[in-house]
Amino acid sequence: MMIYPTMELLDGHCVTLDKGNLDAPQVWHVDPVATARGFAEAGAQWMHLTDFNALQGDNSNEALVEEIIRTAGIPVQLGGGIRSRERAEHWIGKGSGRVVIGTLAAYDPAAVAELAKYHPDQIVLAIDIWQGQVMTEGWRKAGAWTPEAFIDAFENLPFAGILVTDIDSDMSDVEAQLGLISGLAAKAKSPVIASGVVRTGDDISRLKYVQNIAGALVGRALFNKTLSVEAALAIAQPEAEPVAEFL
Repeated sequence: MMIYPTMELLDGHCVTLDKGNLDAPQVWHVDPVATARGFAEAGAQWMHLTDFNALQGDNSNEALVEEIIRTAGIPVQLGGGIRSRERAEHWIGKGSGRVVIGTLAAYDPAAVAELAKYHPDQIVLAIDIWQGQVMTEGWRKAGAWTPEAFIDAFENLPFAGILVTDIDSDMSDVEAQLGLISGLAAKAKSPVIASGVVRTGDDISRLKYVQNIAGALVGRALFNKTLSVEAALAIAQPEAEPVAEFL
């Protein structure tokens, strides 16, 4: 299972949010560029980056995001405010390994279908869920989709993955999150990436045995120092198959 060390940016700072609440961010006083390099130095093969300013239509972090993409040393999976084909292709052109799209998919499925076909394995579909509905506009607006219908609408497209976040039980009810995410993973044809569910190494241990969950974002636990990148990567490795000894 792939571990994606995760960085969230707001006003140039690394932050974590409680259920997407931008009014009360937890600010981490670290250098975002150095932190991204640290992910690579610890052995990560990918990182995930979300730009919360871009979610609000503010491009003030753009130069910083470009620097992280250019210098991290590993591919970056980028989300936040990518609500047009032009913005998606802008970031792919800037070197982003993947772009994460949610709101655009809800409003213009045909455009996302074209993007996925033109950029196979570079588009990640985001499914952000609140009380059984897919949310858009940075978790602020309920759409007309259920998660199951959303998956069905895009089932034959060559997505790099489907990023599932259960906002309703964000970090407070891991059992409920695991149930929701594993149910959607069983339905999806693209590999599923779990978001918001990893607090400890034990959560990774459980996730890696769920069918079709191919990865997990790990952010808050890294900044809280309850989990290291190295430990998360080690736990995510498949267990060695027992080998019988013949005498």
